[in-house]
Amino acid sequence: MPHLELADGFRLYYESHGEGPAVLFAHGAGGNAISWWQQVPAFRGRYRVITFDHRAFGRSPDIEGGPGRTAFGADAVALLDHLGVGAVHVVAHSMGARTAMALMRHDESRIRSLTLSGSNAGCVDDRLRARKAELEASGVLSGSLLSRALAADFVERAPELAHLYRQVRAVNPPRPADFLAPTPEMRNYRGSTAGRINDSGVPVLWVVGEHDRVVPAELVRISHELTPGSRYVEVVDAGHSAYFERAEAWNAAVRSFIDAVEDGVAGTRGTGDGRAGAWTSS
Repeated sequence: MPHLELADGFRLYYESHGEGPAVLFAHGAGGNAISWWQQVPAFRGRYRVITFDHRAFGRSPDIEGGPGRTAFGADAVALLDHLGVGAVHVVAHSMGARTAMALMRHDESRIRSLTLSGSNAGCVDDRLRARKAELEASGVLSGSLLSRALAADFVERAPELAHLYRQVRAVNPPRPADFLAPTPEMRNYRGSTAGRINDSGVPVLWVVGEHDRVVPAELVRISHELTPGSRYVEVVDAGHSAYFERAEAWNAAVRSFIDAVEDGVAGTRGTGDGRAGAWTSS
């Protein structure tokens, strides 16, 4: 199994499939590189698909006393350097958006396009914060992350896939309960990544499941509105893990977006939004 050996003794698990422009897939907190089993075949025909296990996930256990999530960005940079990849299309789901934004902070020129799935990526304003607080107070966002990771009826509709989802998650090693909690200096932070995203000029696609109960679609739409010219796709009949639940529709939306960037159709910011796994421009 391929691992990147870093100077601190940490070993980052990764895979590279296919040839062509590189696409880096950054998984969420409930997954690891295996999560992208439905994406690798859909993208590898034209692209070099790079997947990896974040530090402290899957086959990348952190070193004792290691930096944990604070090293996500540095680990991604090291991986791209190791593979000789310059600019890359970044596809980040949920927690993976932390890696994407850290990579943007490090060197935005390395991001060819940015797909943010099931995440606001810190692109918020007071309107979004207020609406999120209302949803939390109403109980819409209550329950464990695992209980909200899939659409409410997904287990009934696709019990085999629901079981597989849990098995993929089970590959991850134990982590502290507060592993993803804000650092003390960030707990009262009121800033936003909107300015950084907009200033970068990077083509952006926001994609979210219609029934996401972790980051509801209405909140992701606000992030889309805060980044003029970005694209927005709402995957119907999907929850937070739309890439897993409705892979065909999710893949079509993301692949169409990245293809458009590569073909020069979306080389600069455009406008558009859509549903049912397709985006339209105007």
